[in-house]
Amino acid sequence: MPPIIILQIEHLTKIYLNAGKSLTVLEDVNFAINAGETVAITGPSGSGKTTLLGLCAGLDSASSGSVTLNGIALNFLSEDERAAVRNNHIGFIFQNFQLIPTLTALENVMVPMELRGQKNVTRYAMDLLDKVGLADRSHHYPLQLSGGEQQRVSLARAFSNRPAILFADEPTGNLDAETSEKVEKLMFNLNSDAGTTLVIVTHDTELALRTNRVIKLKGGKVIADQTNAK
Repeated sequence: MPPIIILQIEHLTKIYLNAGKSLTVLEDVNFAINAGETVAITGPSGSGKTTLLGLCAGLDSASSGSVTLNGIALNFLSEDERAAVRNNHIGFIFQNFQLIPTLTALENVMVPMELRGQKNVTRYAMDLLDKVGLADRSHHYPLQLSGGEQQRVSLARAFSNRPAILFADEPTGNLDAETSEKVEKLMFNLNSDAGTTLVIVTHDTELALRTNRVIKLKGGKVIADQTNAK
């Protein structure tokens, strides 16, 4: 069976207008990612990595070109329709965790499932917290958790709606080396267990080398797309 393309990017361009001037952040970007792949997007600051991630996930609209995610063309969707696609198909991990401060760890993990109208989600959420080693911290609030613990909660939350694809934006950027190693191991293990496609924006060369493939950006353009030797 041929591989299934889960993310298709064609001639993607993003131009911002500011004070009458235009700034091209991405220019004619093309690539396809197969279901189950792990891919790192790398490049210097200002190369367009986070903008590209946002376009791939339907958080923003392109100036031209197209994004097709899990067979859905995002270009023609309204913001509400794109939000529904994110909730049904996508998981996110952010550098600054983005947990809801007024909710416990358990409640944060349950949010994506509850938004989808799922019932009796407590047991599955607790199982995910157990997988990231935080079952005993389930009733703690984010401010009662260390940075590494908060990122592990966000990992559990990212997988809670069983996403087809997971986008991680500098997932270890705010963590020390030892904690980063633990979070990376958990992320790849959870991803392998779930069979999810993983796309990581990172400055971390070692993290990028743990993926199947690295797409390098510079000046808003793809300058390399190479498979990692395993």
